[in-house]
Amino acid sequence: MGTTFKTLESNPKIFFDILPQDWQIEIVPFWNQYEDSSRIYVLTEDEQIIGGGIVFSTCPPDVSYYEKEAQIWFQNDFLYVGFIWIAEDRRNKNLGSFWLNGLKKLYPEQKYWLLTEEEHLHRFYQKNEYVLIETILNNGITEWLYAFQPALSYKSIV
Repeated sequence: MGTTFKTLESNPKIFFDILPQDWQIEIVPFWNQYEDSSRIYVLTEDEQIIGGGIVFSTCPPDVSYYEKEAQIWFQNDFLYVGFIWIAEDRRNKNLGSFWLNGLKKLYPEQKYWLLTEEEHLHRFYQKNEYVLIETILNNGITEWLYAFQPALSYKSIV
């Protein structure tokens, strides 16, 4: 059976349980404040979650230091993509790209933005049509802000 991209409709704990412990600390205690303004999308194989991420329409807890700037992104109809995780034993199989493309297929006109501390992910995000917007220094930690905006369709320019 193949990999499936789907919305996690209930029991977010089954997604949170695959996240690293430090990520769980950043989202689980705050989830009740965000569950109505976000959605979890997961990748499954044989009904088992092997990856996923969260799409937020409000500033998530791990980005609170950037809240003022985040509001500008949200006001311009961008959604925040965070907590993207692929199980370690399933990496290097293009599953991260499969997840991002799942969002694009589900919402072809939607714009997204994200922050990452992982410098080695630059090529991954660029390969997935995200553009580096700026570098941010947060408490001595460098983060990179990326944004995705769907290309104008032929119909929209004719």
